[in-house]
Amino acid sequence: MTEAPSTIENASKHVPWNKGKIVGAKPPLRPKHVWSIRTKLQMEGRLRDLALFNVAIDSKLRGCDVVALKVDNIAPSGYAADRASVRQKKTGRPVKFELTEAMRQAVDDYLKASGKKPGEYLFTGRRKCNCSLTTRQYARLLTEWLASIGLDPHLFGTHSLRRTKATLIYRRAGNLRAVQIPGDRGRRRTGNSRTN
Repeated sequence: MTEAPSTIENASKHVPWNKGKIVGAKPPLRPKHVWSIRTKLQMEGRLRDLALFNVAIDSKLRGCDVVALKVDNIAPSGYAADRASVRQKKTGRPVKFELTEAMRQAVDDYLKASGKKPGEYLFTGRRKCNCSLTTRQYARLLTEWLASIGLDPHLFGTHSLRRTKATLIYRRAGNLRAVQIPGDRGRRRTGNSRTN
């Protein structure tokens, strides 16, 4: 009979799934990164990607909510509105956000070029059906954008886009009350604060 290898030998050969990977929260993009990506997308004429990037940064929505946006949410009358309201998938709560001039312009240009109509998903994938872009496709696009300006895509994720605008506002204002990410509840409400 052959001897079965001991469990100690097997345990020593096991490699953790996250060995060598960066773990924890991924940082937000810096203003120079945001402008580099925007400029690159504009120069390449990638209207959908520019609109997607601007919506992701300015809305501060989670990736699953960004890809699930419909034309009605952002441009109910055919042109981008000043404000929008979306019900979040994770929390089920409605969130309002303001659309900046750059975001409205990018969305309007994209809608004009794509011929999207109310009721359709704002960002569709490569499939022929009227299906939304998947979160995985969105993450791949972000990886491509980051690599195109020389950043390491492993250092950033789709949640980095969500944090970016809030970080910029905080750096300018120096006031946490001025910063609010949709759906994130304040420390006082959740009871996580030691100062309660």
